[in-house]
Amino acid sequence: MAESVLNNEFKPAIVIPVYNHEDAIKHTLKQVLEYGYPVVLVNDGSHAECTEVLGELAQEHSDMVHLVQLDVNSGKGGAVKAGIRYLLAQGFSHALQVDADGQHNISDLPLFIQTAKAEPAILVCGVPVYNESIPKHRYYSRYLTHVWVWINTLSLTIQDSMCGFRVYPLQETCKLIDRNSCGNRMSFDTEVVVRWLWSGNKIKNIPTKVLYPENGVSHFNAVKDNVLISWMHTRLFFGMLVRLPILLWNKRHG
Repeated sequence: MAESVLNNEFKPAIVIPVYNHEDAIKHTLKQVLEYGYPVVLVNDGSHAECTEVLGELAQEHSDMVHLVQLDVNSGKGGAVKAGIRYLLAQGFSHALQVDADGQHNISDLPLFIQTAKAEPAILVCGVPVYNESIPKHRYYSRYLTHVWVWINTLSLTIQDSMCGFRVYPLQETCKLIDRNSCGNRMSFDTEVVVRWLWSGNKIKNIPTKVLYPENGVSHFNAVKDNVLISWMHTRLFFGMLVRLPILLWNKRHG
């Protein structure tokens, strides 16, 4: 295990999962690099054009950017897991997850990092503050997941489980995903934070502006991902029933 992790040194890096965002990633990476933190780009089985762009970016910024190549598309969750496992192996303590598509307000990056530094054991979660750019059906459909999360945790602690702008403490997160798969696609963000709370770990919610770029590319599969998300909520619900006595105890005495 890396010496820096053993010494509990705070050593953050950025992880960006990328799947066919060859245009958006250039701007996102440029913004992220302004803050001086190492970055790992995870190429999640992208097509040739995006793969070429990612290779060029990694070569251009070889002192700050490392590229992890996944030969087959595994989904956002699979790419994030590959990235955080790589960072832990390299001796980093925390990973700030940023989506490649330009939705996140990168100017909040220092706030997220400093919050994690002040409380290294917590999971720092972004809570989206939307403007008029968000499609209405997405805005309202998110509340279905919010309600299920509140039911499955018997708590309102998780204000938003779907935002991909967050800081993971790497050791504890990797232990969690080794115990539980947490899904490889869009359900990952929600499942990992629910299981994080179930494990007795703490969460810090931070409001952050989220933008849906004009002509942005979404890889959400309305059929496949909704089925997987529904199955995830079902599994979590029965998991909650098993943990019900502990959750009620923690709710009463927390």
